Amino acid sequence: MSILTINSREARIKWRDLLDKVYAGSADVVIERNGKPVAVLIPIEDYEELQDELEDLRSARHVAALYEAWKQDPSSGRAWEEVEADLIDKGLLDE
Repeated sequence: MSILTINSREARIKWRDLLDKVYAGSADVVIERNGKPVAVLIPIEDYEELQDELEDLRSARHVAALYEAWKQDPSSGRAWEEVEADLIDKGLLDE
């Protein structure tokens, strides 16, 4: 399958054609904004198969950002006992 890269302005104009290409399986479409890739159109079947991996990737990115924030200001962290108590209160962790 080929990869088609297009800017957002052109994507707006050719939206239906782009959807048809993706639906037909002839191309994945990378949409750029100001010369930087920001989104991809892929067939729904591919997306559905990738959902777990995407969730893991997004969670890892979120944790990495939190860790970097903590390294800048360690006082923003909380003691494990406090976190554990919150999780127990919310029913997310057994006592």
